[in-house]
This record gives sequence, C-alpha cells and structure tokens, in this order.
Amino acid sequence: MPDTPSPSQPVVTRFAPSPTGELHIGGARTALFSWAYARRFNGRFLLRFEDTDQKRSSKQAELNILRDLDWLGLRADNHDDIPRQSQRLDLYNTATRKLLDMGLAYEDAGAVRLRMDQDVSFRDEVYGDITVKADELEDFVIRKAPEADGRTFPTFHLAVVVDDVHMGVTHVIRGQEHLSNTPKHARLYDALGHARPIWVHTPSIMNPDGSKMSKRDKAKTARNAAQQAGILQSPIDDPKRYEAFLNKDNDDLDIALHIASVLGVELPEIDVADFRQSGYLPAVLLNYIALLGWNPGDDIERFDLPFMAEHFGFDRINRKNAKFDRDKLAAFNQEALAALPPDEFATKLREHFAAFHTAFVERLGDGFATFAAMYQERSKTLDDPATLGRFFIDAPADYDDKAVKKNLTKNDGEGLAMLAAFAETIDAIEPWDTPTIQAGLESFTVDKQLKNIGGIAQPLRVAITGSAVSPPIDATLALLGQQEVKARIARCLETVHDQA
Repeated sequence: MPDTPSPSQPVVTRFAPSPTGELHIGGARTALFSWAYARRFNGRFLLRFEDTDQKRSSKQAELNILRDLDWLGLRADNHDDIPRQSQRLDLYNTATRKLLDMGLAYEDAGAVRLRMDQDVSFRDEVYGDITVKADELEDFVIRKAPEADGRTFPTFHLAVVVDDVHMGVTHVIRGQEHLSNTPKHARLYDALGHARPIWVHTPSIMNPDGSKMSKRDKAKTARNAAQQAGILQSPIDDPKRYEAFLNKDNDDLDIALHIASVLGVELPEIDVADFRQSGYLPAVLLNYIALLGWNPGDDIERFDLPFMAEHFGFDRINRKNAKFDRDKLAAFNQEALAALPPDEFATKLREHFAAFHTAFVERLGDGFATFAAMYQERSKTLDDPATLGRFFIDAPADYDDKAVKKNLTKNDGEGLAMLAAFAETIDAIEPWDTPTIQAGLESFTVDKQLKNIGGIAQPLRVAITGSAVSPPIDATLALLGQQEVKARIARCLETVHDQA
C-alpha cells in the first residue's frame, strides 16, 4: 500500500454542513475522509455550521446532524465550541471592506462583487493542476445586498474562505461539485493575502441508474408514484403547494412522506438518518461509504475506523464517480450482523427497536432475546425482524391463499381438522415452554399418525402468522403465549371455514 507523505504543517480539516436538513450520505463521506486524514497525522478535525441561509437553517437540523455524526463515531474536536456563520458577520464585513479598499472588489446594486480579471491556476490532490483563463471567469458576488433589518450576509464563497482561514484549516476535503467554485476561492485567498489550503475534491456518489444521489430523490420517487396512481387531487391541506410539487416546483419532504404513507411506497435512503432507521450498523455504513471513491488497496474491502485513521490518504481517491449499490451495503450489513455474538445482536436489536419499534419491546418483554435469536441469521438489517416477525405483535388480519389451500383446505380440509384437534390438546401442555411444546407436537404427530411433524406445524404456522413461514414452531408458540395461540387458532378455524 503506497505511503502518503506526512504534511509539512499540523493538519487541520473541517466539515461544514448547512443546517437546512438531515445529514446526506455524501456529507457523511466528506466528514469521514476529513476525520480520517486528521487522525492519521495527529491533526484536528473541526466542525462548523454554515447557516447564512437563515430562512432554511434551524437548530433542530443542527442537533440532527450532531446526533448522526456521533452515531457514526465522527465527533469533531471542537464539538463543544462549534462556530456558526451567522455569529461571524463582523469577520466577513471586515474582509469585504479590505477588498473594497484595495480596489479588488466593487459595489453593484447593493451587493459587492470580486474582480476576476486574471487567470487562476490551482492544484487539486485528486484532479491535478487546473488553470481557468480570465475570459472564462466573471466577477462574482461576495456579499449580498442588505437585509430588511440592515444586516449584510456573505455569499458561500467569501464565508467559506474567511472561515477556513480563521479556523486554520490546512486541507479542504469536499465533493467534486465544488471543483468549479475553487477558482473563486483561490482568487479570494490570494486577494486577502492568505496561503491557500490543499484542496481535495472527491468523486460524486451516483444512483445505479447514473443519476446523482440527491436529497431530491425522495421527492422524485413520491412524485412518480403519485402520478402513476393518478393522485391529482391534493392529499394535503395546501392544494397549490401540492400542485407545485407535482410540477417539480418544490421537493417538500412532508408531501413526499405523506404520499409514501398513503401509497405504501418506500422512499430511497439518502440521509444518514434513513440508514440508521433502516437498521444499518454505523461501522458497516462507514466501511461502505469509504469505498465510494477510495480504495485502500490489496483487495481489502472490510475495515473499521482505526484502519481508516491509519491508512487513509489522497493518493488512492478515485476520479471516477462511484455508484451506490444498496444490495452490496445490505450484504455487508448481513455479514456483520451474523458475525455478532448472540447477546450483542440482541442488545443492538433491542436498542434499535426501543427507538423505532417500541411495541415489540413492550410485547416481548423477557422473551426479546429469544426473538432476536430467531432472526439473527435472516436479518440484513436491524429493521428486518420488525417486518419478518410482525405477527408477534399483530395477529394476522387475513391468510395467504396459497398457504391456506396447501396446508388447511387440501384433502377435504385435512389441515383444518388437525388444527381443530390440536386446539383441544393445548391446555394439557404444561409448562408452556419450548421443550414441552415440542414434546406435545411430537406426541400429537404420533397419535394422529401423521407422516411427520409438519402435518401439524404448517397448519399452525398459517393460523398464527397468516403464512406458511415462521421461525421454529415450538419456540414461536412459546413466545406468543398459550392464550394467544388458542385465540389465533380459533380465529383461523372460524375465518377459513366461513370462506370455504
């Protein structure tokens, strides 16, 4: 594995999200790379919030970003003293006045523009040496026209340069979409008389269809689903906003979520919070997104944060855009879950369910570890058991037709007859635990001269789950409880007889 030369000065990296929404997976990768490089060279990894868009910025968004960075294990070294652009307006105004006084900037309709009257050359650690000719550049706004209250706010370009200088940032790691901004930033560094940082632009993260993985993907999915379903009348209280949504004039998340709820559509996971709620392990998610644009070499694909802190360097960042393969991520996660000790899997599953599926924790009680053991090997994510084992919480509202025909009504209702006969023996199974239930099933199989235990196990599965699939039937019955099993058998017998 090639070795990256040590930087000539102490490393300071930063992650600077706008607190206008959730932490995007691309932002998480930027934070990871910035964290890893700083850790490799015993430097500092800093965080700041770029909140000059006061209308869209919120304290809740800040808290959510901090929550997800902590969940990923990427806590900044200045966690307890995070700067916000809205609190640093004096810095930007001072820089603007300096540029105006030097004749390098000028006022234009209340705004201030920087002169771009010369070629700009810079080096990027991924994309190499780049030169942009003066005739390809135009003067750009560095300070917006005053607000109604008289306050003046910088544009992103001025604020990011002033902030990075003020924070001592030596290495700017960010997405490739910012490469086109870099001539402006290089010009600002030079005009203000500050040394440029080392720029590192990472490749974009793409969907499998080649489109960029964007926060707008949720709105796009919901919009397509609504149009295909013919939901042209507004399902929300604001018809004009819904019409604008359908016409792609807004991508409001609340509308997308409402459509998804009404139509039962799954919106794509885009933000870290989505993957957390879907039940991915943070270590697995970090491992996977590190591979989206970086290659550790030696055919290594599985690694953790300490590995990143030891080996991450710019020399192995790819120029080619990376495709986000959710199947590969799920395979990584399933492998990691299966490798956990059972007690650790149960603990992680309980924590996940306590956050997102509290009914399971309340209903299963002391049996939660048993429930976890049933689904560990079958789970791609920590959320899968909530779907696979939903019947533990909700009795089946209906029954799968194929399962009914195969296991209950075939051969003149042989399965129904076995189910009714077994119902009469349930009270005699004491204590109601897995070994005793298994013994009762085996005894019933012999008494009824069934070919094997499946002759009663499959009818029971249909009765208690609505389908022919469940974990081992003895443990499943034990966990459900004796009275619940009796009630579900009775309901199944009544329902299927009525439908026959």
